[in-house]
Amino acid sequence: MADIIFHHYDTSPFSEKVRLMFGIKGLAWRSVIQPVIMPKPDLIPLTGGYRRIPVLQIGADVYCDSQAILAELERRFPEPPVVRGADWAVNLFADRTWFQASVAVIFAEIGDNIPKEFAEDREKLSGRPFDVAAMKAAAPFAKAQWRAYAAWLEEGLRGGDYLGGATPSLADVGAWMNVWWTGGAAARQAGELLAGFGRTQAWAGRVRAIGHGTRSEMTPAEAVRVAREAEPSPAACDPDDPSGLKAGDPVVVMADDYGRDPNEGVLVGLTPDRVTIAREAAEVGKVHVHFPRAGYVLAKR
Repeated sequence: MADIIFHHYDTSPFSEKVRLMFGIKGLAWRSVIQPVIMPKPDLIPLTGGYRRIPVLQIGADVYCDSQAILAELERRFPEPPVVRGADWAVNLFADRTWFQASVAVIFAEIGDNIPKEFAEDREKLSGRPFDVAAMKAAAPFAKAQWRAYAAWLEEGLRGGDYLGGATPSLADVGAWMNVWWTGGAAARQAGELLAGFGRTQAWAGRVRAIGHGTRSEMTPAEAVRVAREAEPSPAACDPDDPSGLKAGDPVVVMADDYGRDPNEGVLVGLTPDRVTIAREAAEVGKVHVHFPRAGYVLAKR
């Protein structure tokens, strides 16, 4: 099998979810560090415009959004199983509702020290002002919400070492992102928010001890070369998909929350949970770019 190539940066909360998945499954992977802010000259040719982190690459197949990445890792490496029951719903809650509370808690604490270039980049990404004063005003409410979500985690751990029982599940992966990020970026706040939650604190120690699998470094230029020299995997479209879209249709895909950069290509794969487009660029040749259906808009061009 081709190398697992992971485009990320070390402080990215969504990347931490995938790194934990590598650890749970005991995988070896190549680490490609991408810039925290634009421009990202070695990433955009692979994705066709998608600028968010993380991105997974296996040969000439490129997976955008941690949701699609985690699903593909579970498909390719089913042991040990991680996705159970309603885990995908918990994951989406962690990605959106809990994450937004984490954003307010963290940047109310550290926002005054954020570089101007970072703030400007995140304004372009979100389409909203990076308003530290507003985050500080919202922080008391966000903290209350964050602690309520952590209380759910505490209660969920009553039955075992993990939310998944004896072994970690995707629900643990999603919850860990917010605990890890808040603990790393705003440790004092995290300590207050987790006060009295002994099961959660012990769980955090167990999750951290899982590690990130076996990491080795790769340059962005090497990853681009791998894509150029590979062929993408076959994909297929569900003929009964309610969108009415068919293989060969020119389409555009974009996130529905933030980072709504349009990604254009030819539709080659369509399932209830994934859309795959084919596109070509001089730097990478032909690639298949994969996106989730949940949280994304798909339309014919």
